[in-house]
Amino acid sequence: MDMNPSRRTFLKLAAATGGGLLVGFDIIACSRADRPYRLGDGNFSPNSWIHLAPDDSVTLMFAASELGQGAMTTLPLVLAEELEADWSKVKAAPAPVNPDFDNPLMGQQMTGGSTAVRGYWEPLRHAGANTRELLIAAAAQSWGVAAAECRAQNSEVFHDASRRRVRYGALLAQAAKLTPPSNARLKDPKDFRLIGKFIARLDAPAKVDGSAVFGQDVRLPGLLTAVVARCPVFGGSLKSHDAAPAMAVAGVRHVVVIGSGVAVAADNFWAAQRGRAALAVDWDFGSKARLDSAAIEAQLRAAVEREGETTRDDGNAVTALAKATRVIEARYETPYLAHACMEPMNCTAHVRADGCDVWVPTQAQTEAQATAARITGLPKSKVNVHTTYIGGGFGRRLKSDFVVEAVELAKAIGAPVKVLWTREDDMQHDFYRPANCARLRATLDARGRPAAWLQRVAGPKSALGGVNIPYAIPNLRVETIEADPGVPVGAWRSVGASQNAFSVECFIDELAHAAGQDPLAYRLQLLADAPRHRAALSLAAEKAGWGRPLPPGHGRGLAVYTAYAGWVAHVAEVSVVNGAIRVYRVVSAVDCGLAVNPDGVRAQTESAVVFGLTAALSGEITLENGRVVQGNFDDYLLLRIGEIPKIEVHLVQNAEPPGGVGEPGVPPIAPAVANAVFAATGKRLRRLPLRLDRAG
Repeated sequence: MDMNPSRRTFLKLAAATGGGLLVGFDIIACSRADRPYRLGDGNFSPNSWIHLAPDDSVTLMFAASELGQGAMTTLPLVLAEELEADWSKVKAAPAPVNPDFDNPLMGQQMTGGSTAVRGYWEPLRHAGANTRELLIAAAAQSWGVAAAECRAQNSEVFHDASRRRVRYGALLAQAAKLTPPSNARLKDPKDFRLIGKFIARLDAPAKVDGSAVFGQDVRLPGLLTAVVARCPVFGGSLKSHDAAPAMAVAGVRHVVVIGSGVAVAADNFWAAQRGRAALAVDWDFGSKARLDSAAIEAQLRAAVEREGETTRDDGNAVTALAKATRVIEARYETPYLAHACMEPMNCTAHVRADGCDVWVPTQAQTEAQATAARITGLPKSKVNVHTTYIGGGFGRRLKSDFVVEAVELAKAIGAPVKVLWTREDDMQHDFYRPANCARLRATLDARGRPAAWLQRVAGPKSALGGVNIPYAIPNLRVETIEADPGVPVGAWRSVGASQNAFSVECFIDELAHAAGQDPLAYRLQLLADAPRHRAALSLAAEKAGWGRPLPPGHGRGLAVYTAYAGWVAHVAEVSVVNGAIRVYRVVSAVDCGLAVNPDGVRAQTESAVVFGLTAALSGEITLENGRVVQGNFDDYLLLRIGEIPKIEVHLVQNAEPPGGVGEPGVPPIAPAVANAVFAATGKRLRRLPLRLDRAG
């Protein structure tokens, strides 16, 4: 066997053994978007996004990450629509890291903020349309007719007047001689054949038959598997270690100090795990050795009493409240949360003198490449990032700490290495959704409508955003107070909106009750200038049968919110028996503009409901002595199958451009449930996770 294979040979070998590009496709060269690249064997690539073959198959480059959300189908669907491709002959292949594939909304190649469809919508449409018109021009030239007399459909070009037709695959040689257009006509949405229809997912067969390769499935010749001993206290560091007990474990090959701790590399995972357990490690726990949840709660409660930075100031809320004879007040609190991805963090790296290859389930390809280049000292052009299937991300895989570990270790030992995290590693060394605390004060006018609203939010910076108040309130002020206890935090599905929707939508419900008005009617009268909120809320309420009587001990609550260019309303129906909250039905209305793949929108909304219900009913990371208490799914409870409610998803129909889908469904679910609990019990729950013993 060649022990120093070229990049192409190395990757082909990796693919054959379960690594490589990991989705069953050969290595595909990438051209610049403005310059065609001719491939061998009669294949043709008119731009970076599309690769055509003589057998009429079309391989569409997938620049985002497939985390289970269906983007590997939705984005190729946009290309195929404008290309007029035969969907049955369409394949998708992961794109390499290249500026051509940067998400225009993010400025880099990454998947986050519900921007995959929003960001790539225009580039993909133009790439498909330009290629379609190029193929039409090639056919017209071969027939000696005007291109305007021809049309494309289902991977064929037709000249109706002469009843001639030709397959795309037969046009490649002719098309390669022509200059692709740069701004071809886009299709009228009324002519869409694929967009807006039910489309089976391209990644489903491989995931069903088990051939899909996720990051932790990567196999390479000579691969070692490693685990890392990390300081259990945030901010702690390594004082000393004794590698001898670990090296005595059969199968352990290396014990290496890296930036995050001590890595044990072995022939297999279990040997590495036993080696790590045998390590003698002495940690310096640092300044956070006594940090606990009670102290964090006290810090945030104190912070929210201070005046903060003003982020919105309509009218004069402070003066209006000072003059009010009646002020309604409430405090809402949310805890730290883990991402709890079903596939724990992992990364495989091979560092050589002439290059570096990284196989990783990442949401941030550009960052992964830059990270590996920095560690190895190689130019970015010598670092190849191969994005695998991803077993859940939710924002966690926007970080590159697991890439750092793999590249550092591979560089140190000179062999390909896969760093695997255990569930406990993942739970206790996360970048958590931060805790926050919100204090709200309001007063009502003679009609019961809010005359003034003052909201203060305290917490780490990422917990302060996403405060969206659509209601018509003449005096409205929002302040933020940055208070960071020092726990590592990061993006978590819908980020600050996941927390601040809880306070906004619960508080407006409290005001409706104080005014003696129906929560739905109260909201609708305040949403006259927010038509998309109003449409989503009205549809959800209608489909849920709002106002229909429920049995004793049952309640119905609602909430509506916008985040990431998506508007979502939920109506939750709950029962409360012996203090136990059970959500048995959720009716959702989603306005994401044009739904490219409606089935995908429904699936993502169902996912958001389940994800958000875990946070609402049980999710909580607590700290003792500077370390996370929870370690696995026995003490960090996710929603079980038997607890999942009936979920009904309805789409608001309009002609708006595509908006966000993956994240907008999360923010309104916790307040909808909390408001339903109030309807059932008369008790206000202002702290997550929701428990009756915390009623205010």
